[in-house]
Amino acid sequence: MTRIDAWLGRVTMYRTVSLALGAVVAVAGVLGASDVMHVDLVALLVSVVVSVGVVVVVSRVCGSVWRVRVHTESSVITGLILVLLFRPGLDTASLGALAGAAAVAAASKFVVAVRARHVVNPAAAGAFVVGLLSGPLGVLPALWWVATPALLPVVALAGLVVVLRTRRALLAGTYLGAAVTVVVLRQVAGGTAPADALWSSVASYPMLFAAAFMVTEPLTLPPRRWQQLTEAALVGVLTVTPFTVGPVWSTPELALVLGNVLAFTVGQRRAVRLRVVGHRQVTDAVREVAFSSERALRFRPGQWIELHLPHDGPDGRGSRRVFSVATPPSLAHGPSDGLAVAFRLTPAPSSFKRTLVALPPGDVVRATAVGGDFLLPRRADVPLLLVAGGIGITPFVSQLGALARSGEHRDVVLVLLLSPGDEPPYVEVVQAAGVEVVVVAPDRPASMPDGWRYVAGPLLTDDALRQVPDATRRLAYVSGPPRMVVHARRTLRRHGVRRVRTDAFTGY
Repeated sequence: MTRIDAWLGRVTMYRTVSLALGAVVAVAGVLGASDVMHVDLVALLVSVVVSVGVVVVVSRVCGSVWRVRVHTESSVITGLILVLLFRPGLDTASLGALAGAAAVAAASKFVVAVRARHVVNPAAAGAFVVGLLSGPLGVLPALWWVATPALLPVVALAGLVVVLRTRRALLAGTYLGAAVTVVVLRQVAGGTAPADALWSSVASYPMLFAAAFMVTEPLTLPPRRWQQLTEAALVGVLTVTPFTVGPVWSTPELALVLGNVLAFTVGQRRAVRLRVVGHRQVTDAVREVAFSSERALRFRPGQWIELHLPHDGPDGRGSRRVFSVATPPSLAHGPSDGLAVAFRLTPAPSSFKRTLVALPPGDVVRATAVGGDFLLPRRADVPLLLVAGGIGITPFVSQLGALARSGEHRDVVLVLLLSPGDEPPYVEVVQAAGVEVVVVAPDRPASMPDGWRYVAGPLLTDDALRQVPDATRRLAYVSGPPRMVVHARRTLRRHGVRRVRTDAFTGY
């Protein structure tokens, strides 16, 4: 998985999803042109133009009205999803239904929103509204025509790529497990053979597509893993459970909307404006940007924050990035509550990082999500082993800073892995926390404080772990680039450390 993670990490999550959806549409077009599927190629191409075009145009209009820069790639994703829900047709009714769903989907990001954060999955919202109006208007609702055996291989492969890139395998699996279980049990009770029922649930229901491309939609997920899994299970059951309430009947899009509304009720469900306070060079390779927030920002030490920074000429990594918060909660860098993020600044940084480091004090960045489960145990008597790969130290900086600030003492050993020529970042925070430190690097850092132990090596080794004689009884946390995390986890388990929690920075 290391090579896959490294390869996928070169492309942003949004670009991965848009390319995966494009592949599904392209294969559908080829199968339609080959008469393998009953899909008209011209109608499909026209549907793509109409759906994506309407979403982009309506989004830009709403962006102008709300004075918000639009994330164009997100609009493309929404448009492509809708193409795969509404059966392509060249008649006025088919194109009108698709265009209406696209318009509603785009507008929902602004109208059905709280403090600039949309509440429901846009594509699901558009399909749901058109479904409600399908009777009076005489148009077909969303048929989820993507759920067909002919497209199953490409949907499964494209969905797998998206799930791996977004690291939502458990989330998608929970949704699929709940939905498939309900379908199989219901069909078996009706006399269908178990194997046939299982095949039908996978090949003829839209669960695979919904799991990969809609349930995993990041902006509508709750912040904690247990909340996400609860939502996924609920949505899975609702997706395949028939019910009718007045003019509303059960559909996959309704299940998603209900799950999104439930998710909105928990966590930091609003966008927060962060004002740049200042920049500092933590080390030669690590840059920190500090922000003040206009409103209190709720997060726990070890969690991440997603920043949205629209800018001209964004590269393939896009205008949204996730960073671990590098400060304890409520630690102010300015006149109000604030936080800081830190990142490695390479000689050829992404357009996002170039824009971020160029922001002067006073400029505003929007935080669109806060979450994560890379949290220390609540019990203070649990001995800890923290393994950080370079900039992977940032969640530990937040945690150690919170411990130092509160005066709480914990039995903590930090193993810091550094690249050639790097110096230890955040030395002052680590020293203030009073933890033991083992530095692993090809060469001994010149600025390593007294009392810190050094082990030569490029990666975590058994020699380094021997510096922690009681490592096997500790709860280990590993944070850093995917390749380093995979290697460190394997080394820890080979050494006898059985409890290991990880936090990989794919695309960091």
